[in-house]
Amino acid sequence: MNGYERIKAKLEGRPTDRLPLTPITMMFAADAIGVPYGQYATDHRLMVEGQLKVAELYDFDYVSSISDPAREATDIGASVHFYDDQPPALDESNSLLAKMSKLDSLAIPDPLKPGSRMCDRVQAVAIFKEKVKGQKWIEGWVEGPCAEGADLRGINKLMLDFIDSPEFVHRLFDYCVKVALVFAKAQIDAGCDILGVGDAAASLVGPRIYKEFVLPYETRLVKGIHELGGRVRLHICGNISRVLTEIGTLGCDYVDLDYMVSVEAARKQMGPRQVLTANIDPVKVLRNGTPEAVTAALAKCYEEAGENFIVGAGCEIPRDTPKANLEAMCAFAKNRSS
Repeated sequence: MNGYERIKAKLEGRPTDRLPLTPITMMFAADAIGVPYGQYATDHRLMVEGQLKVAELYDFDYVSSISDPAREATDIGASVHFYDDQPPALDESNSLLAKMSKLDSLAIPDPLKPGSRMCDRVQAVAIFKEKVKGQKWIEGWVEGPCAEGADLRGINKLMLDFIDSPEFVHRLFDYCVKVALVFAKAQIDAGCDILGVGDAAASLVGPRIYKEFVLPYETRLVKGIHELGGRVRLHICGNISRVLTEIGTLGCDYVDLDYMVSVEAARKQMGPRQVLTANIDPVKVLRNGTPEAVTAALAKCYEEAGENFIVGAGCEIPRDTPKANLEAMCAFAKNRSS
């Protein structure tokens, strides 16, 4: 099996020759080709080069267009800081929706507008299609409703809005889902096989707020991507232990778990069919540990997750992760058939 066939089989519940391997690399990939991360995040040609390089070096089963959470927000008009060798970052002190009334004037950005950051990602997907379609799984990326809402409103203001201005939050999340689906369609049309949905801010709310505000819009987004012919990889950084059951109802093709979430609990609450990604601690274990520690941690995840399991880490592979440790992760996947 090649990488594309392996992941497709896993998501369809068929046997694979080994466990699929889809660790997130961003800064690690930029370093692999010797370019500052600011260039990697803003030039799709360098992103493609970096992703193809790490996929070749470590025999990953996929390539990804993830780089930072500010692509949609930049094109919508948010204030974003760009750095030479760090990811772009939203300017919380100057949030686009500091005044809630501005939401009514926001248009849906065109993801194919030349020179836009959304178009840059679409262009990356198109080159991936030319280079590795049918060989490696091609991953696009969109921001989830809570994450994008926080990018536009400001994370601190949004947390207060859940209590003080619930009607506004619903309108904001409705807008964010519309943006995400337009962006998702452009990437699917360009050739991606799956959409990563990053919704990190969702880990900051409790079960009541998640059920009332986040779950309905994540559900709409997942359903919408499926209707467009895509698949969904949900990635929520942080501790989602209190809403695992709800996340299990979304119908995601696979779900990433951050390192503080119990794989055993996720399996119990999401059911046996939900495909999960391993969640070893990317810093304590993968970056600062030993190859033996990496192997042991992955083995524990696999034991708790069962066969519906994809090898990765709790989040991004840190840029200075020792080669031997990442090779141990790769060897774990290659040495286990499923």
